[in-house]
Amino acid sequence: MLAQQRQQTILERVRSSGGVRVADLVRELGVSDMTIRRDLEVLAERGLLAKVHGGATALDQGSTEEPGFTAKSARQQHEKEAIARAAAELVRPGTAVALSAGTTTWSLAHHLTGVPELTVITNSVPVADVFHRNPRPDRTVVLTGGVRTPSDALVGPVAVAAIRRLHVDTLFLGVHGMSVRAGFTTPNLLEAETDRELVAAAHRLVVSADHTKWNTIGISTIAELAEADVVITDAGLPEDARTELAERAGQLIIAEG
Repeated sequence: MLAQQRQQTILERVRSSGGVRVADLVRELGVSDMTIRRDLEVLAERGLLAKVHGGATALDQGSTEEPGFTAKSARQQHEKEAIARAAAELVRPGTAVALSAGTTTWSLAHHLTGVPELTVITNSVPVADVFHRNPRPDRTVVLTGGVRTPSDALVGPVAVAAIRRLHVDTLFLGVHGMSVRAGFTTPNLLEAETDRELVAAAHRLVVSADHTKWNTIGISTIAELAEADVVITDAGLPEDARTELAERAGQLIIAEG
């Protein structure tokens, strides 16, 4: 395959799925890691995609742009892992927690597989799969059902109806963006409705969002900043944003590492 053909294949993959990983392209296209990285550099220089750690993602397209799960999982991996570790420290055995859809909550799920007597409610197919692959006899996992979005969230009337009669100790909410003006937001209207139902079901709201979410605004608001009992973010968050969140949210945790 010529370089131009290979790059076109990569670009089509990014546009269809929202993102690609270098390791996957090496295996699928039968070329070296260095060759793939050069291809990504060429495409990035032409403004056709965005390079990220370990791969590339589609370029942002505005408040309704909804990257796929693969695309989002390639972004800010170290920051999300630090946030997930900090969030896991808030979970106690024998409690009921809800995890919304998102790659940060997916990272958190991996840290919760060993917690005994945990009840987990989620509208995320990947999150539920983490617990399915790491079974415990004393754990209960409830997957809401619903219509699947590009980010692998289950949303809509079926999901809302499943959540409406539930009560959880803590909701760990992943968001597309956060700002003083718009609060915590998502680019999907149905996902916003489903997430608002999760917020209503929770005694405590913990928002997990890396620093790139600051001043990113999706089309629909899930909750105001002041509704968060805890916001967990990473050390890349600017000082002015830390001040705003510290003043509005109940507690701000900066995850180091």
